[in-house]
Amino acid sequence: MNAEYSSPDFEDIRPFRDDEITTVVTRLVDNHELIDTLARMKFPRLMARLPQCLRPLIHKVIHRVLRREFGYLSTVKQCQELIGEHLASLLERVAEGVTVTGLDKLDVHRSYVFISNHRDIAMDPAMVNLAMHRQNRDTTRIAIGDNLLSKPFVSDLMRLNKSFIVKRSATARREKLAALKELSAYIHHSLDVDQQSIWIAQREGRAKDGLDSTETALLKMLVLNKSRDQSFGEAFNKLHIVPVAISYEWDPCDAVKAQELYALQTEGSYIKADHEDIDSIYRGIIGEKGHIEVAFGEELAGPFDDANAAAAAIDKQIIANYRLQASHLVAFEELHGDSPEIALWKQALGQIDWQVRRAGMLARLAEIPLEHRKIMLSTYANPVQARLEASR
Repeated sequence: MNAEYSSPDFEDIRPFRDDEITTVVTRLVDNHELIDTLARMKFPRLMARLPQCLRPLIHKVIHRVLRREFGYLSTVKQCQELIGEHLASLLERVAEGVTVTGLDKLDVHRSYVFISNHRDIAMDPAMVNLAMHRQNRDTTRIAIGDNLLSKPFVSDLMRLNKSFIVKRSATARREKLAALKELSAYIHHSLDVDQQSIWIAQREGRAKDGLDSTETALLKMLVLNKSRDQSFGEAFNKLHIVPVAISYEWDPCDAVKAQELYALQTEGSYIKADHEDIDSIYRGIIGEKGHIEVAFGEELAGPFDDANAAAAAIDKQIIANYRLQASHLVAFEELHGDSPEIALWKQALGQIDWQVRRAGMLARLAEIPLEHRKIMLSTYANPVQARLEASR
């Protein structure tokens, strides 16, 4: 399928086109702020101790690497292929295998809206697209909130990767409605005109507590531009919604999420540090993940009376398809003890050294403050609780 975008509209939110790639890549490779950010992330101790006069040497090395690795890019397809290669290489180091289920049952010629649970800013859509790429399917366009684009180079990087922008920063009612209508129209244009599938999270922001639920506001946005004579269900069915459940055995951001949840519980608010989301993106990408499973569900079969009914159908599939991993079961047992259901799920996971998995969880807990530990255990245990409640 053609990754080009053919309409002159949506200029401020759409991904980059092929004819823009060379200019954007050149801008990124020469971006001093990007180079400095990479230097501090890759060599944090060195950059903290290095005299100011020597830092340009590190910058020069990174600049050369960027030019060598990315300077040749001139099409969206080349960007996607390079990202796929680097992601596959990365996962060999930070993951213990990736399992994909359900994708082979979906029509390769149809454009879908994939609505997934949301645990990791960058890796969630990346894992969906990697699964698509490995089955020789065209990758999705990715919805990303403008709250994450605190620096121009981040916006460039995301839009190179087929991301389109969700304007969450709009506050005035008229401005917000206009942004939502534009977003809805763009998603429909991608599906119907460009024949490009969409990835979008089921909620604004990650489910830091491990409880996956679909926001009805998202579903209402998707049909915002329907005709007056169309019902919600008729318009919704035309989107070809497919729920996707993404499960990581280990969350590289678990300690940070526990810290934030603790602050919300005890102080009622949490103030992010400057560019904290960028750090979360980096941590989520390079951190240990254990086993990963991407479970594509079935296309929703409506019609649905309203957004509440559609959200319930999405949640049902995501909870049912979410792989309960060793870390989730260990955390549940630490909080609530064992049960017949837990024993069956442990047996279904096959040959696993549960002492090693438990030791791994305890080691992670030992690295965070005592008052954060129950919260972190809950973030791993909550998917188990959700499955238990759904089965009763």
